[in-house]
Amino acid sequence: MEKFKCESASTVDRQLALKDAIDLLSGKWKIVILRILYLDGSMRFKDLQEKTTGITPKVLSKELKQLEENLLITRTVNNTKPITVNYALTDHAIETLPVINALIEFGLKHRKKIKNK
Repeated sequence: MEKFKCESASTVDRQLALKDAIDLLSGKWKIVILRILYLDGSMRFKDLQEKTTGITPKVLSKELKQLEENLLITRTVNNTKPITVNYALTDHAIETLPVINALIEFGLKHRKKIKNK
């Protein structure tokens, strides 16, 4: 088993950083929303809701607000009739992609093990 790297940050700092990262990405939908925006680019609310199968408008709105508050997405209001709103990833959010991809790979391996039982 590979050991965790303990470079300059203390163990306590690393634990706090891990907690912060988990808090930032926690929830059933945040990682899914980030991945959809990464794959498909900027999207309107309705399009994002359609791509995020099973999410309610209320939950999507709440998750988008939290992602925006944490600087992972931008919300752009377009002066159109009717007014449209687009959501897009920030550069900060792009840094989450290796984590998301690692979770996908872990999930794929885990699912295979479960199916063999």
